[in-house]
Amino acid sequence: MTTKAAPIGIFDSGYGGLTVFREIVKQLPGYDYIYLGDNARVPYGTRSFETVYRYTLECVEQLFGMGCRLVILACNTASAKALRSIQQNDLPKSKELRRVLGVIRPTAEIVGSYTRSGKVGILATPGTVSSGSYVIEIQKFFPHIEVFQEACPMWVPLVENNEFNSPGADYFIQKNLNNLLDKSPGIDTVVLACTHYPLLISKIRRFLPSHIQIVSQGKLVAQSLQDYLSRHAEIEALCSDNGTIRYFTTESADNFNDKAAIFLEYPVESEHIEI
Repeated sequence: MTTKAAPIGIFDSGYGGLTVFREIVKQLPGYDYIYLGDNARVPYGTRSFETVYRYTLECVEQLFGMGCRLVILACNTASAKALRSIQQNDLPKSKELRRVLGVIRPTAEIVGSYTRSGKVGILATPGTVSSGSYVIEIQKFFPHIEVFQEACPMWVPLVENNEFNSPGADYFIQKNLNNLLDKSPGIDTVVLACTHYPLLISKIRRFLPSHIQIVSQGKLVAQSLQDYLSRHAEIEALCSDNGTIRYFTTESADNFNDKAAIFLEYPVESEHIEI
């Protein structure tokens, strides 16, 4: 009989992954979770593929070392730049059954049900845009869909510095949205391809035409995880289910607690960890 001793690991380079984690806990509240934020080395979005892969692998291995057998990369940049290498090169070396999943495929699989025009916009960090991951993944499932991308380098700093409700944020949000829509007037669906961006959704909605749908990832990833566990009984059997949550950060625990409360809308107590 299998002993359920493994929390589900949730990794993000910063704080945005908490928006995904919040939805996962809502959808699957019974499991144990460990959330790890590599906040000391944020941002990942402007770093090279090699650096993002190295940092992500270090954090994934940390979560494995803490007992996790399933890790979710709740970070678009890590999913774009590191997930495939970890799945293909690193996991096969493990003697234990381990899995790492990302946030891009769950979004790509469903976006075709939102668009009628067949024209989809992607708002993301420069790293995610340069990887082309959304274009590649969406066209695997929906070859007829045209994908238009816009890099938004200022959006994450606005959120992480708690300036996302300030008038100054309007300039950057409106500028990037206008840039995206200039690429194709037919865009009818916009994907928020960064986990920070849901905190900007009220401003995004203000500057987008009302007929354009906004796709946020949290609920999609949570639904995808629930489906994955239902289809992979061998992984689900390893996931402990006592309803506990532990938070770890590579930065100051006090700083993490303050900022995490903005994303989660409830207070948390985290622990500092060296990686």
